[in-house]
Amino acid sequence: MTSNKAPAAPVDVAPEQACPIAPVVDIVFSRWTTPILWTLNEYGRHRFVELQRRIATITPKVLTERLRQLERDGLVVRTYHPEVPPRVEYEISDLGRSLAPLFAALAHWSVNLGRVEQARHDYDARERHPGRRG
Repeated sequence: MTSNKAPAAPVDVAPEQACPIAPVVDIVFSRWTTPILWTLNEYGRHRFVELQRRIATITPKVLTERLRQLERDGLVVRTYHPEVPPRVEYEISDLGRSLAPLFAALAHWSVNLGRVEQARHDYDARERHPGRRG
């Protein structure tokens, strides 16, 4: 006799096995990575201060940390120009640019943000009056 039950899931599953896109999400969608990559992809090479101005709410410390991580991950290229005063520029790498279709798909999906906001509003209204759940 055969069982129709699905096999039990292993208890200790690495996140990348449970969800193969989890490592990608960790790299690309951390708090400030997406705006930095988006900006460099859309507007090209930037100096640090230009990038900071374009992403107005990021602190210099966080921008420095994120840029270092993005450079380490191979998504951003840092170019140092030994001038007086020294000049440093950041640009998206070919690897980073390969994310452009993903960004385009997310931008396309953003038409649904109004529906998300409505769903949140509806949910919050139900939570204020729990007896009215449907």
